[in-house]
Amino acid sequence: KGGLVPPGGGGGGAQLLHALPTADKVPVGRDACRAGPRLHNWRNDAPAAVWWVEAQDKGDPKTAAEHRDVLYTQELPFADTQPRELARTEWRFSGVSWADEGLALVREAEYKTRRARTWQVEPASGRKHASPLLEYSIEDSYLHPGSPMTCITASGAQLLRRDAHGRLFYSGTGGSEAGDRPFIDIRGTFPPLDESTKEGGFVSATNAEAARLWRCAEGEYESSVVIVPNGRSDGEEETAVLLTTRETKIEVPQLLERKLVIPAPSRGPVNLEVDARATSRQLSDFEHPQPQLLGVTKELIKYKRELDGVDLSGMLYTPRGYDAQRDGPLPAILWAYPREFKSADFASQVKGSPHRFVRVSATSPLLFLARGYAVLDNPSMPIIGVGDAEENDSFIPQLVASAEAAVTELQRRGVTDERVAVGGHSYGAFMSANLLAHSTVFKAGVGRSGAYNRLFTPFGFQGEERTLWDAPEVYLAMSPFLAADKIKAPFLLIHGAEDNNPGTFPMQSERLYQALKGHGREARLVVLPLESHGYQAKESVLHMLQEMDVWLKAHLVKDAPADATKE
Repeated sequence: KGGLVPPGGGGGGAQLLHALPTADKVPVGRDACRAGPRLHNWRNDAPAAVWWVEAQDKGDPKTAAEHRDVLYTQELPFADTQPRELARTEWRFSGVSWADEGLALVREAEYKTRRARTWQVEPASGRKHASPLLEYSIEDSYLHPGSPMTCITASGAQLLRRDAHGRLFYSGTGGSEAGDRPFIDIRGTFPPLDESTKEGGFVSATNAEAARLWRCAEGEYESSVVIVPNGRSDGEEETAVLLTTRETKIEVPQLLERKLVIPAPSRGPVNLEVDARATSRQLSDFEHPQPQLLGVTKELIKYKRELDGVDLSGMLYTPRGYDAQRDGPLPAILWAYPREFKSADFASQVKGSPHRFVRVSATSPLLFLARGYAVLDNPSMPIIGVGDAEENDSFIPQLVASAEAAVTELQRRGVTDERVAVGGHSYGAFMSANLLAHSTVFKAGVGRSGAYNRLFTPFGFQGEERTLWDAPEVYLAMSPFLAADKIKAPFLLIHGAEDNNPGTFPMQSERLYQALKGHGREARLVVLPLESHGYQAKESVLHMLQEMDVWLKAHLVKDAPADATKE
């Protein structure tokens, strides 16, 4: 129960809109939500109007319903106005972006099919076009249309950015086989609905086609920050100022300004591949924040897993000046995080860019490049369930196949030998424990803030929508705690003492540690005081790094002293 105060503090104090009971009966599922009104917020395109969403299926995605959600709006004062329907969505509502009384973009998505749509709505009339402006797979990074760009008004409202003809600007990551190449598109909208039409009725969608204004050049990484069109519509050429950040593997990200020509609608689709160096002006001159990393090599490597022939990839980092033929194999760290997919083709897509600047965060495994390790960061670990097949029904064989393919590729390149450790955070820690239990290619493991017993997450986890009682065999098979007797390699467990993330309470690491020690395995448990799921304090981060450093040295470095873990 709560009130809303209009922007600017006017309106004579808080006014009650809805009184809601505690949401303690939310159904299970990724598309589940509370029953009744939810997501209340102010409309950015109106001076004092609220919007909210109401589920038509009582929040249960398993319930058959023609429409999952309805988007409502209501103007202040609430006592003198009535709620007004703006749009209905067949799938679960996922967001709305406002422009003015003639245009808003309403988004919906369905997790089971990994599909998403964007609808064009007229807030003034509450009418929606008969066909979506966009429909795409949220797994497909190569054809993802991107997201609409916005601008901030003088009053602080965030509205859709448009050109003089009302077209929208979209920015995207631009996934490709060579890695991400960010882009800017200009995308038309459908013409206004006829007054006699209630649910659409446009004749052609050609006005909604996209034209490519700019794309990052090959061999570097450049992404958009903001775009500002000049707003001309008098027949003169419209241009826009685009601010971007540009970087390479060895060049620090710098802020650039470039001018773009916006094609008139009559020109139709165009594609402009622009050389960043030829058409931009550098606005910043930032220095390298970590000069110790100068000379570190970064490479996008590709390989296949034997299980099903799925293409995999990852970013391989090696220390400064390293040459595999001259220096021989290094101890290596594989740091990863599994992800679910409904399509093998989308699971095979390359993620990230090999041209991004090598920047190391406080908790990054790349810090161990300074210790002489090779690091395979974020290698593909896809768990695929095509069609009606559930991804996790074959979690273990897919996970093991992906990890062993990555290690085999590193060994084929001569980068490492048998001295490979596996590690990860959260679901990555869960992955590490399972790989130590079900594979023999790793000499040691590191798990940070993980969950190891799926019986303690009985109502689903990650992308798993089935409960423990729906699929007990899956929960049992995926729990490395129940396979602790199979873990032979040394395992370092690190956890925040105040971890409040659902499913990764500190008990998860404590119980696995006890199980490993009970079976006589080599294990160490480190509990960081006052830390939650991620580690923030300088003392905690340095403690974590010291523990990992000593552990990896003891189990991967050939000349490490026998008592290295006691240093």
